[in-house]
Amino acid sequence: MFTNDQRQKERIGKYGTPRVEYLQELVAQFQSASSEETKERIVANLGNFAYDPYNYTFLRQLNVLELFLDCLTEPNERLVEFALGGICNASADPTNAACIIQADGIPLVVQCLSSPVKNTVNYALGTLYYLCNAATESEILKPEIVEAIKRFAAAGDVNPCFSNLAQSFLDRHASDRNANHSLC
Repeated sequence: MFTNDQRQKERIGKYGTPRVEYLQELVAQFQSASSEETKERIVANLGNFAYDPYNYTFLRQLNVLELFLDCLTEPNERLVEFALGGICNASADPTNAACIIQADGIPLVVQCLSSPVKNTVNYALGTLYYLCNAATESEILKPEIVEAIKRFAAAGDVNPCFSNLAQSFLDRHASDRNANHSLC
């Protein structure tokens, strides 16, 4: 459920930890963690905070989006999955999307389209859906990327989730591009 300042005050009570401090503690724990399992748990927890607009400013202030992007380069597939889930959750917000783009996140997200983990691929499709705009379409709508997304869209019998998400991406971004090119 989305929150606001009043709801936060009610939830934390007189002695609770304010949200930004709690998120800062999670970031500090991640940075000092040596166990892969602990890192996974923390990134999953941070990713769950990324769906609520109330947390967006805190996530940017604490560089959590960059932390998520750094995780995409790790060999740990669960860490990649949870980090990309957080990126996907946050990318619906235009300011967060701009931060992800500015931090060169698009190639990292595109790379995740070939993940063996289904959730990671879904998160990559969802993230690209939100990151694709007039300024990024030359990077995202490359023929090889569009072809990969078309293959996901055609996989309806095998994986309806991939298919529906990929088709939504194509309907919103690739069909407009094709229509614009046919007018030239």
